[in-house]
Amino acid sequence: MKAGDGDGGGTIFVPLLDGDGDGVVDGKDDDHGFVSGSTSFFKTCFNSVNALSGVGILSLPHAVSSGGWFSLIFFFLIAGSTYYTALLIQRCLDMDKSIRSFSDIGGRAFGSKGRAIVSIATNIELYLVATGFLILEGDNLNDLFPDIEYNIGGFVLGGRKSFIVIIGLLILPTVWLNNMSILSYISATGVMASFVLIGSVLWAAVFDGIGFRGKGTFVNLKGFPIAVSLYAFCYCAHPVFPALYNSMKDQKKFSKVMLVCFLVTTTSYASMAVLGYMMFGSNVESQVTLNLPTSKTSSKVAIYTTLVNPFAKYALMLKPVISALESHLTSSPNRGLSIVIRTGLVLSTITVAVAVPFFGYLMSLVGAFLSVTASIILPCVCFLKISGAYRRFGFEMASIWVIVLVGGVILVVGTYTALDEIIENLL
Repeated sequence: MKAGDGDGGGTIFVPLLDGDGDGVVDGKDDDHGFVSGSTSFFKTCFNSVNALSGVGILSLPHAVSSGGWFSLIFFFLIAGSTYYTALLIQRCLDMDKSIRSFSDIGGRAFGSKGRAIVSIATNIELYLVATGFLILEGDNLNDLFPDIEYNIGGFVLGGRKSFIVIIGLLILPTVWLNNMSILSYISATGVMASFVLIGSVLWAAVFDGIGFRGKGTFVNLKGFPIAVSLYAFCYCAHPVFPALYNSMKDQKKFSKVMLVCFLVTTTSYASMAVLGYMMFGSNVESQVTLNLPTSKTSSKVAIYTTLVNPFAKYALMLKPVISALESHLTSSPNRGLSIVIRTGLVLSTITVAVAVPFFGYLMSLVGAFLSVTASIILPCVCFLKISGAYRRFGFEMASIWVIVLVGGVILVVGTYTALDEIIENLL
C-alpha cells in the first residue's frame, strides 16, 4: 500500500504500474528512489487508490459500532481533512522540485531533525501494520479452522496464536528476497480486493440469509476515540504521495488524481462501514469477516481475499524498515548479516502479534498515534514552514492550525484510549 524514498529511512513502498504499461514496478530507481515521470493520469489514479486501499476497510463496521452512526460524520471530516493535507503535500512538491520523498519534506521544513522524525514515524507505522497483518491472518485462519492447538514442550499454543506463528514463518522467506517484483504484482491487486470484499459481504447479506438485522446505536461517546482512530488509520497513505507525484507524466493533474483517489476509496470505505454495521450491529467483530458464516461460498471468498493481500504486502511493508536497519547496522553489503537482521525483525513482529493479538485496538493505536501524525499534522506544519504561510495570518492559515489542533486532540485521546484498551485486555 505504500511507496518509497531512497534514503534508507522513512521509506514507504508501493507497487506502481509503470508508464508504458509493461507491468508493475517497485516505485524506485537507483538514484532517487522514485520512478521518473512517465506514468499516465489513469495509472497514477490506480496506484493512488491501491495505496490508500488497505486492511482498514475490515475494521470500519467495528469503528461505527464503537462510536455509533453519528461517528460517521467524523469519518467524512477525516476524509476531507486528509484530502486537503494531500493537496498541501502537492504544493510543497510544486514549490521545491528537489523534494522527492516524504522524508525530504520533513528535511526541507525542519532540517535533519525533521527528516529523522518523519523517518521514525513512518517506519514504526510500517512495523505495526505488518504486525497487524499477522494478527489478521491468525484471526481469519482460526475462524476457518477452529480448535487447532499445539503443545510445544509443555507450552500450549492456541489456534489463533499458532496460526500467527505459522504464517510468520511461512512469510519469512519472502522477507529474505531482495527482488520483490512478484509480490508487487499480487499486492497491486489491492484495489480489486476491496471491491471483491464488499461484493462478497453484500452477497452474504442479500442471498445467504444474514440480512440487515443489526440494531445500531446513534452515538456512543465512550467508543468515539477508538472509532475516530480507526477512521484515521484508513487514510494513512500520505508518505506515498511524493513518489506518486514524481512518477506522473503530467504533474499538474495530481490534484485531480487525489480527488479521484479519495472519492473512490471513501465511497468503498463508507459502503463497507454502513453495510457491515447494518448486518451485525453492535455484535460486529474487529474484522467484519470474522462475523461471516464460514460454510457459505461468499464468506470463503471474502476471507480468502482478505488473506492473500496481507501475505504479499507483509514483506513490502517491512522492506523500508529493513533498509533503514541495514543502513545503520552494516557499513557494507553483507548477505549473512542481512538474513539475521531480517529474520530477527520478522520474529519480533510474530512475538508482538502473539503478545498483543488485538487487531482493532492495535490498528486504532496506529491510526491515532502514527497515521494522524503522518497524514494530518506533519503535512500541515511542514507546509506552513516551507511556504512561509505561518508568517501571515489568513483564513487558510487559521484552517490549517484548526486541523493541526484537532489532529493533536485525536492523537492524545486516541492513543491513550487504544493503549488503555490493550492493557485492559492483556490483564
